[in-house]
Amino acid sequence: MTSLDFISQVNRSIAMLTDPKLVASDLGLTNCDREPIHIPNAIQAHGVLLTFTQTDLTILQISQNCEALLGRSAAACLGQPLSVLMAPAQITKIESCLNADFENVNPLRLSLQVDGKLQGFEGILHRSNGVVVLEIERLAIAEDPAQSDVRSVSFFDFYKFVKAPIARIQNTQTLAELARQTVTAIRTLTGFDRIMLYRFAEDGSGKVIAEAKSDGLDSLLGLHYPASDIPQQAKELYRLNLLRIIPDASYTPSQLEPQLNPITSEPLDLSLSVLRSVSPMHIEYLANMGVHASMSISLLRDRQLWGLIACHHNSPRQLSYETRTICEFLGQVVSFEVGSKADAEDLDYKLQLQTAQARFIDTIANCLSLRDGFAQNPTDLTAIVGAAGAIFCERGQVNAFGSAPPSESIANLINWIDTQIGEDAVFSTNTLVSEYPPMAPHKDVASGLLALRISQIQKTYLLWFRPEVLQTIDWGGEPNKPVAVSEDGTLQLTPRKSFERWKETVRLKSLPWKACELEAALELRSRIIGIVLQKADELAVLNAELQRSNIELDSFAYVASHDLKEPLRGIHNYSTFLIEDYGDKLGEDGTHKLATLMRLTQRMEDLIESLLHYSRCGRAELQFQSVNLAQLLDNVLNTIEIGHPSINAKFQIPRSLPVVQGDRTQLTELFTNLISNAIKYNDRDPKTIEIGYILPDENRDSVPADLDLDLDRSQTIFYVKDNGIGIRAKHLENIFKIFKRLHPASKYGGGTGAGLTIARKIVERHGGILTVTSTFGEGSTFYFTLGSRS
Repeated sequence: MTSLDFISQVNRSIAMLTDPKLVASDLGLTNCDREPIHIPNAIQAHGVLLTFTQTDLTILQISQNCEALLGRSAAACLGQPLSVLMAPAQITKIESCLNADFENVNPLRLSLQVDGKLQGFEGILHRSNGVVVLEIERLAIAEDPAQSDVRSVSFFDFYKFVKAPIARIQNTQTLAELARQTVTAIRTLTGFDRIMLYRFAEDGSGKVIAEAKSDGLDSLLGLHYPASDIPQQAKELYRLNLLRIIPDASYTPSQLEPQLNPITSEPLDLSLSVLRSVSPMHIEYLANMGVHASMSISLLRDRQLWGLIACHHNSPRQLSYETRTICEFLGQVVSFEVGSKADAEDLDYKLQLQTAQARFIDTIANCLSLRDGFAQNPTDLTAIVGAAGAIFCERGQVNAFGSAPPSESIANLINWIDTQIGEDAVFSTNTLVSEYPPMAPHKDVASGLLALRISQIQKTYLLWFRPEVLQTIDWGGEPNKPVAVSEDGTLQLTPRKSFERWKETVRLKSLPWKACELEAALELRSRIIGIVLQKADELAVLNAELQRSNIELDSFAYVASHDLKEPLRGIHNYSTFLIEDYGDKLGEDGTHKLATLMRLTQRMEDLIESLLHYSRCGRAELQFQSVNLAQLLDNVLNTIEIGHPSINAKFQIPRSLPVVQGDRTQLTELFTNLISNAIKYNDRDPKTIEIGYILPDENRDSVPADLDLDLDRSQTIFYVKDNGIGIRAKHLENIFKIFKRLHPASKYGGGTGAGLTIARKIVERHGGILTVTSTFGEGSTFYFTLGSRS
């Protein structure tokens, strides 16, 4: 971005902040930040401002005080060439500068005839609204030399003036020492009664962190000033103009003639003008402080206004352009040093944060989940940003570490954070209670908040908290905006009249979050995302390997099982032949052993058949279609009743089951297995089996809390509930393992122990989860979902 682009950008910002129709008499409590101070249509009285065209040097506008300072009336100058005011040599000097960078040619030494006498002036050029602006200042504003500085500075003089102050400034070690050296150097250079270095806080208020003053003046060191003392549009101008001087605050403004720029028919933008008239509010503010002349030097950090060097004098005081340039140059040096000193002061603390982060990253990198990693190293988790407590929230589940607000308050807090964080990943405040009043009961642990959004889709957040810290602030006068009642009864804003030390106890605030702490939080987010992506890659490789292994295992199981069935049938058949042909010779004991052999071969064939069935379940291509579960359930129950006509079972269906997307054959087997088990492992009379489902908006009331980690509550949950023998808690997962039986084969109707394994496989292939809750001796309930297609 070029300097002209930057200036244009700032001018646009100022225009957006202000209201060009607002005049000083209309200033009130709600609009002081809208005063158009960049287009006052007037200048300070110690100089003349005029605008002219670059092509023919025709004067377009001129200040009304031109007659008093230059001996020509405004009417006599408007529409005339510059030659009406100055000799050809002066015109040539101005013309030679028009195509140059004005910063390199300012100021121009001009000699003008005034009332028949040749007088010396400084000319300063810049462009605004398509015209050239020339500001002409007399080299002195009073007969008293103490009120003016008329030095002319050559390059070598400039070097002499800045060499020693810069050396002292650069040799400082701390920000406080830098500030002290700065105010001392500026006071020595300018002779102002008081020099203050004023640092801005994030809320726009400021504090005097260094002061150099004349004897007899009360000290303002350490005093705070509210953000309203310098409106936002004024701060924008301070950011654009690195130096601003008011030689005599008691001046009478000189209006421009005409009031509107003839080229644009709008007020002339005086953002870059050194003579720009001052807001009446600021003039009254200076008068209330007893200040007759002032100068401010802007201090920037990262192109933002970091602070001001404020210079005050108890009588009018003018400085030459050269002296002001030296001050501006020193201000730029100090701006550079401010950044490096502030970074140096934070360096040790940054190293602590980085060390804590490195330890913490090592911890979570070796854990199965982020939650496990946070739980294993909560000390470093809070130390990463200098917090007292933290909360990790993932998909609504909350884990608290250290001093943190209760978990039940977090869901609404995160909803509020989402409205504040926007597209950014981080949000911070040290006034959480003021911004989010529901946190007031927890101010002792949560007056400050730093929120990090790790994943919006997964609803993953990391919140750090700081407690309330009571602070006593010394203000330079009562900080609230003073008001007066006008004749019509409206409230008018007035500058503060008292600057006596005023103490305030600040509550509901934590220590502010430093920039390095926000950087540490964002760095942690990047590192976490990197670890998650790395684990996802590793998991993808493992899944691919597991899928290949499963395919090979299924193929092996299918082939092996199919090939084993033939010899088993041969053993069974030959055992039958032996009993039939040689039973009388083998005797009772031999016949019994052969019968046992036949039972074992039959048992093995059943196991092999179950293994084949399980293998086919994993290998078969699913045929997804709309399946009416109500009709499917009717068919399943009819089949079971036909196959077990003597059972005394009551089937309860609270409401008709819905239509889902799935494989009809496998869903039939799923319900058959679950209902058959509910009948088989039941010694009640009658046996009661309930088959139903729970819609998403019914989940919280209808599903046991212990299923929170297993089931997706945004899906329909189906269940099969019985009043059977139940399952002990330690066996709940064992029942889903293939061929795992909790009872002897001869008890509860036998079976191979593969039914529930096959049922879970069917559910998983439909993208769902099958789980169980049970009370031993009372019954069991099997819950399952069927994925996003259901």
